[in-house]
Amino acid sequence: MPDITQLALFFAAAFVLAITPGPGIFYVAVRTLAGGRAEGIASSFGTGLGGMVHVLAGSLGVSAIVLASAELFTVLKLLGAAYLVWIGWRTFQAARRDALAALSGGTVAPPVGPRRAFREGVLVEALNPKTAAFFLAFVPQFVDPAAGNVALQFAVLGFVSVALNTLADIVVAFAAGGIRAGATARPTLIRRLREGSGAAMVALGIGLALAGRPLT
Repeated sequence: MPDITQLALFFAAAFVLAITPGPGIFYVAVRTLAGGRAEGIASSFGTGLGGMVHVLAGSLGVSAIVLASAELFTVLKLLGAAYLVWIGWRTFQAARRDALAALSGGTVAPPVGPRRAFREGVLVEALNPKTAAFFLAFVPQFVDPAAGNVALQFAVLGFVSVALNTLADIVVAFAAGGIRAGATARPTLIRRLREGSGAAMVALGIGLALAGRPLT
C-alpha cells in the first residue's frame, strides 16, 4: 500500500470529491425531501453499492475496456443520462402534483419507500460512466506497483473512496431530513426544494449526455 504521506493525500482528495455535489448527492436529497430520512439513507447505501460496481469493474479492468470503446461508453452514458433525466422530471412533476392535491384536498402520492430508493440509488451511480472514469484516473495515482497485487490495492482504495461518498450522502440525508421536518408547515418550501432538486438532476443528465469520452 502507499506510504502514510500518500495515504493522507488520498484521504484529503477523496474527501473533497465526496462532498462535491453530483448525481448521487442530488438523488439522496430528492428522495429525502420526498419520502423522509429513511428513504434518503436507503438511497445513500444504494449509491454506495453502485459505486462499488465501478470499483470492482475498475480492479478487473472492465471499466478500462468500456472507456476505451467509444460505442460502449456512449451506450452507458446515454443510459445514465436518460435515467437521471427521467428521475429528475418525475421528481419535478410529483412535487407539483402533490402540492396541487394537497391544496384541493386530493390524495397525495405515497413515498416510493426505502427499497425502491435503494434500487434506484444503485442504478443512478452504476450507470454513471463519469464515476468509472474517476476511479480509473484518480485511484491508480495512489497505487504502488512495488507493493504487489495492484488490483487489491485499487479495490481497497476504491472502497475507501466509496465509503467517504456514502458518509457524505448520509449527512445530506440527515440535513435534508431536518429541512423537511422543519418545513412541514411550509409545503410551498418543500415543493420548491423538490422541484429544484429534480431540475438539478435533469440538468446533470443533460450534462452527462453531452459529455465527451474521457481518457482519449
